Amino acid sequence: MDNEKNDFISTVSHELRTPLTSIRGFSQTLLESWDRLDDENKKKFIKIIEEQSNRLINLVENMLSVSKLQHGSENLILKEVVVKPVIDTVVSLVKSQYPDKKFEVKISEATPNILADRDKFHQIMTNLIENAAKYSDANSTIVIECSCCNNEFACFKVINTGIEIKEEDYEKIFTKFSRIDNPLTRKVQGSGLGLFITKNLVDKMSGKISVSSANHLTTFEVVLPLANIEKQARAKCNQ
Repeated sequence: MDNEKNDFISTVSHELRTPLTSIRGFSQTLLESWDRLDDENKKKFIKIIEEQSNRLINLVENMLSVSKLQHGSENLILKEVVVKPVIDTVVSLVKSQYPDKKFEVKISEATPNILADRDKFHQIMTNLIENAAKYSDANSTIVIECSCCNNEFACFKVINTGIEIKEEDYEKIFTKFSRIDNPLTRKVQGSGLGLFITKNLVDKMSGKISVSSANHLTTFEVVLPLANIEKQARAKCNQ
């Protein structure tokens, strides 16, 4: 356990240091060379500062979530949530951090609303889509799909191409501090918290999460209950 904590502190420290160093460096450059920089470079540097700030916010949110989950103080407010705007927002944010990746969203405007905590649903999809972008092949496409599993649940899939996850690691990746060992993950820093938090939040919203990996495709699937089940199911799922 002590080794896990030490590894976690070391990893998080690195994850914090990297964006903070970028923010400080580009801020200093802007302050010191503002008059010598053209508008294009100014916008470029400010965009990098924004991206690194978002990266910091996500990391801090994950750390706070772990603390709340450990102390049982993660309170959720369940209400009807419109799916597509949340996912579109998440994709837009992740896309700015991974400009070499393409994103294909397969969610129609007729997708039923779900019963969830909107902020936590946003966090779940951010963790999954960012995770897919982080560990996928260069210049590949991440696919986000949503459909009705049945008359009570909606299914969300995040699919990416890259190194496969071994079947014996399917459960392991959802545990705290866990990172599977392969050539790609050794190159990418991670706190080992995102999927642990995601699973706990999905469980708290009476949903399920699973992973499958084969033929260089990895699919994370989240199942969450529909809001106003009878109305949603009859009006949309059975169309």
